[in-house]
Amino acid sequence: MASIGLGTPAPAPPTGPAALGVFLASDARGPQLLTGFEAWLGLKVTVGRTYLPGERWKSVEGGDSEILDTWTRWRAAQPGRVLALNVPMITPNESKMPDHTVARRLARGAHGAHDGRFRKLAGKLVSSGAADTIIVLGWEMNGVTYSSRCGPDPETWKRYWRRIVTTMRETPGQRFRFDFAPSRGQDAIPWTQCYPGDDVVDIIGMDSYDQGPGHEFADYVDQPYGLRAHADFAAEHGKPISFPEWGLFGNGDRPAFVEGMLDWISTHNVVYHSISDYCPHGVWQCSSNPGSSEAFRRRLLEHASPAITPSVCAASPSSAPSTPNPAASAAAA
Repeated sequence: MASIGLGTPAPAPPTGPAALGVFLASDARGPQLLTGFEAWLGLKVTVGRTYLPGERWKSVEGGDSEILDTWTRWRAAQPGRVLALNVPMITPNESKMPDHTVARRLARGAHGAHDGRFRKLAGKLVSSGAADTIIVLGWEMNGVTYSSRCGPDPETWKRYWRRIVTTMRETPGQRFRFDFAPSRGQDAIPWTQCYPGDDVVDIIGMDSYDQGPGHEFADYVDQPYGLRAHADFAAEHGKPISFPEWGLFGNGDRPAFVEGMLDWISTHNVVYHSISDYCPHGVWQCSSNPGSSEAFRRRLLEHASPAITPSVCAASPSSAPSTPNPAASAAAA
């Protein structure tokens, strides 16, 4: 478990409110739903969150889907917005691929087999006005859900990550930030064993849902490779943190978890966070979490900058869709 060593500074305090994101849907419905979400919340969302499909390489290149075009248009429509984009490292990314196959494909990537694909993606992002995109590469690599995982060969995974980052940074005009985002806890492998190096990581993220081991929020803070270890590790490496995905899960409507996450975010050096807003995780599209919905809105408004004037509430959770998006469910944890 990573911990701050003797004499190591404590985690950096926040420099301001963390930028707010929300995942509502990968495709064009995402920006459409954002209008209602913002009206209900009373705050603007400045981080557009989406996932590139991982079924085939053309999708990772951004070439056969409207997803990238939809979200780069959203990003360009107003100053101050930024795109946070989950990018697979292996295709197909949700195929229950066996470890030995993953290891072979990691090795191919580490030897440059896919350099051209990531170069295409970088070029498309820059040309579409999203040169400052946050790339959430190979997310939840410490688990077993995705093919883009670290466990089958950590050293090769790290070399492959480094190669992708180096390749994308060669694109003229790029200002990408690369977000290393494991799931909370040890999972299949301690996520610290997958860390590829400070020179190729800009943000150290973590996906955090209301699920065990443990039950109370304090358990999630103190568990091996949990929230405290995450903050300490980032401080040791001089990096800010993020929560690209977080939300409710196995314990139903739990305002205490929502309040715990938002309080943790407000007291740490968090660049951005994004709740997964569909059932069972969400607080607006999912009407079965009324207590958490109220807690989310109240706590965020409490933590918002005094300079922000909340807008009039024009929509309520009950007026939002109460069922998850198929596209969202396929993309997220």
